[in-house]
Amino acid sequence: MKINDVILQTVAKIVVFIILTFGVELFLSGHNNPGGGFIGGLVLSSAFVLLYLVHDIETVHKGIPFDFKKIAALGAFLAVGTGIGSVLFGSEFLTHTFGHFNLPVFGDTELSTVIVFEAGVALTVVGVVVTIISTISEDV
Repeated sequence: MKINDVILQTVAKIVVFIILTFGVELFLSGHNNPGGGFIGGLVLSSAFVLLYLVHDIETVHKGIPFDFKKIAALGAFLAVGTGIGSVLFGSEFLTHTFGHFNLPVFGDTELSTVIVFEAGVALTVVGVVVTIISTISEDV
């Protein structure tokens, strides 16, 4: 018997949007302020965990057809690749550069090549957390 939880699903849509926006903000501000790839990835993965709690696994996998194991591997490859990339250009391992950009929603934001490393960390964290949660939920 399926329980009709329309209110929970409707509120979850709004909350997931807020969580994803906050996760992106934490991710973008992380190289100068508290935040970054790890905490941004944890906040982003909490949105997926909320979707798993509100809907069943099959519905979430139909709506988000990504293999989160591959996302974790891509993130790890991206994080390691940034260190190797700086060596290929003749700099020391994980050397970075930066500049200021005016982003539409976030305003004047400093972006650096560290953001590529942090993107790899965030993708790894999201992939690992969602894989762990989906694996645990399949066993129950």
